[in-house]
Amino acid sequence: MTASLTLVVLMAVLFGAGISVMLERSLTRVLIGFLLVGNAVNILIYLMSGTPGLAPILGEGVDADEISDPLPQAFVLTAIVINLGITAFMLALIYRSWWLAKLGAKGDLVDDEAELAEDAEETADLIRSSAADDEAIQSLIEASDEEFDGIDDELEREASTRDADDEEARR
Repeated sequence: MTASLTLVVLMAVLFGAGISVMLERSLTRVLIGFLLVGNAVNILIYLMSGTPGLAPILGEGVDADEISDPLPQAFVLTAIVINLGITAFMLALIYRSWWLAKLGAKGDLVDDEAELAEDAEETADLIRSSAADDEAIQSLIEASDEEFDGIDDELEREASTRDADDEEARR
């Protein structure tokens, strides 16, 4: 048995075991089956890459026909990254289903009554402090002896006097 025939048999066993495990109902078994199929795909890409050769770096004295094709290596790396991402997603799904099963009949409904009561209390405190601030400002304005009605006229007169003084200084 040669090395490539061994890899073909290993790939076939991984595909068969992965698909049969993926047909189970448990999410954990689906994840294990997916990992087996992902590894089988990596071996398939490796087998399809052809005969091994020199490093895929073209330099002086290196014949272009003797180097390995770098594309299958990139495919295998991409397959590994995709396999890792889907594995993380499946683990999150498994954890979520375990958590929901642990809650039982309560299901996805988690009581937030304590948190809602705390938020309502904070909002009421903010409204009370805001109303108290408004009342304090209004009482200060009413207690003030300044009058704001004639201020606009005084400012206009003062500005026109300055403008006249500036024109005389320019002459």
